[in-house]
Amino acid sequence: MIGRGVSGKRAMEDGREYVPGERPGWVINFVIRALAGMAVIFFVNYFLDSRGIDMAVGIGPVSLLTSGVLGIPGVALLYGIVLYQSL
Repeated sequence: MIGRGVSGKRAMEDGREYVPGERPGWVINFVIRALAGMAVIFFVNYFLDSRGIDMAVGIGPVSLLTSGVLGIPGVALLYGIVLYQSL
């Protein structure tokens, strides 16, 4: 909940002041997790391909959103889904 503080500026629940030009931390966190997840997918796909294992996760919007929201466990989930489909 955002309310007005003593100084008349808008303050968030945890007491920090809201600065309109400041990018929220969750956006930066999402982007970092998404980029790290896509890098992990790329290198794991390369590793599996070099070993002759035909089990790759596609690099697309769904995997980007999954890795951005869930992080590295989301990448593991994607590989788990691919493993389940290959059985």
